[in-house]
Amino acid sequence: MAAILGKKIGMTHIFSEDAKLIGVTVLQAGPCPVLNIGGQSIQLGFDSQREKSLKKPQAGYFKKIKVAPCRLIQEVPKEEGREYTIGQELKADLFKSGDFVDITGTSIGKGFQGGMKRWHWSGGSRTHGSTSHRRIGSIGSSTTPGRVWKGHHLPGHMGAARVTTQNLKVVKVDLDNNLLLVKGSVPGKKNNYLVIKNAKKKQRKENRK
Repeated sequence: MAAILGKKIGMTHIFSEDAKLIGVTVLQAGPCPVLNIGGQSIQLGFDSQREKSLKKPQAGYFKKIKVAPCRLIQEVPKEEGREYTIGQELKADLFKSGDFVDITGTSIGKGFQGGMKRWHWSGGSRTHGSTSHRRIGSIGSSTTPGRVWKGHHLPGHMGAARVTTQNLKVVKVDLDNNLLLVKGSVPGKKNNYLVIKNAKKKQRKENRK
């Protein structure tokens, strides 16, 4: 499984070969230096930063492996049949046009929200003097179980969660600038860090064929 770290640049649109307008998200994919190599995974870095911004143990770690300091460090799965070396850079050429990818990122935070917005409740009655249009209503019985069930949908903090969008098609790869143009939307806001991997479900379907 090919995997790389990246950043969301923004959204735009391009025209396909048959003159159709396609909405795409522009992603910066790499370059990602290999920092460590494990059994089933590798540790990648992304987005360089100044050495002055690091604590001494962090700066010492990067000096030891002779790699420029990175803001983001994360483990990703190894690609089968590929050999890695410390300091090797992975770039956008891991993918090509027509590939499908799964993209993981942190969704946009929306603060405290009521149940109707957060969980799409239909709301209470709006006639006969009802005053419970958007209220929670009953959330449990008084005797059995005598408590609120775990996981019950209630108002609370919405967004700012780890989200994976699956089976997004790579429309174009810009190797010179390490950019991927992916059809559709991607979790998070601009400059949000992402993990880009080959789509799992598409691989399973191909294996079954």
